[in-house]
Amino acid sequence: MTTGPRTLPGVAPATTERTPLVQQHLPSGDISPRHRMSKSRSRVVRGLLAATVAAAGLSTALMSGAQAADNPYERGPAPSNSSIEASRGSYAVSQTSVSSLSVSGFGGGTIYYPTSTADGTFGAVAISPGFTAYQSSIAWLGPRLASQGFVVFTIDTNTTLDQPDSRGRQLLAALDYLTKTSSVRSRIDTTRLGVMGHSMGGGGTLEAAKSRTSLKAAIPLTGWNLDTTWPEVRTPTLIFGADGDTIAPVATHSEPFYQSLPSTLDKAYVELRGATHFTPNSSNTTIAKYSVSWLKRFIDNDTRYEQFLCPLPAVSLTVAESRGNCPHTS
Repeated sequence: MTTGPRTLPGVAPATTERTPLVQQHLPSGDISPRHRMSKSRSRVVRGLLAATVAAAGLSTALMSGAQAADNPYERGPAPSNSSIEASRGSYAVSQTSVSSLSVSGFGGGTIYYPTSTADGTFGAVAISPGFTAYQSSIAWLGPRLASQGFVVFTIDTNTTLDQPDSRGRQLLAALDYLTKTSSVRSRIDTTRLGVMGHSMGGGGTLEAAKSRTSLKAAIPLTGWNLDTTWPEVRTPTLIFGADGDTIAPVATHSEPFYQSLPSTLDKAYVELRGATHFTPNSSNTTIAKYSVSWLKRFIDNDTRYEQFLCPLPAVSLTVAESRGNCPHTS
């Protein structure tokens, strides 16, 4: 059961030389030939300036039109560090709940989506919680990502004990429901989909990407999976690890996940500093800014966000290490 939506490059100023009227040698009202030529030059300069302005405006308009034609999926204003770090993006967000009784293949969840349809359709992302957890553990990502221009589905799994392979199938079932049956299906571009997940949900994210190579982006958050090799993945993948993770230590999970991905794949690894396995369960600016950038870059093909991914994130108070292949080619 669902419930409804609650100058132009700098041109130097034209200068014209004016010749004083020598009235004592000219009849009243006459102007010297030199002055007439000066006025003529002034008119020519003004005409050229106006033509330059018009040409520049036309060029800008054509360029903007060409860019829009090159990427019809670009959504939202030009990004900045502050915009990708903000707790909310430029879109107002609505949400609707999905009961487990009304779906099959997963345990229901909550859909967050941009309220306005003025910009057309959006890409969509399904997000799975981890072992023994519910969608509430990853709920902060719903409105945060949706406000940047995505339809986001935070799901519950069939049981809280489901393993990564099952969670991967459930992520795909959630995307199928989202695009084929849900009340927001008309808002979604079915060719632009991605998956995310925490812990075993992160392991499930890799499973989903392996199974459905048409996915545009995958983001495991401190992922856990006994399978540590993923050479079959063809989806651009951003892996988050945590330097203090004792449940899915980076040395036995996130790092081998990353290393096993094809060398030709657009991929990245960000290790959070001072973080634990459960850091993704709370609002986190570092996770959000790079997740937004990754989803924008690969689901929306929005190269305006490449600047936040390449060069790779620098070591800082919140980033212990980063790896990746820059520039991206997808």
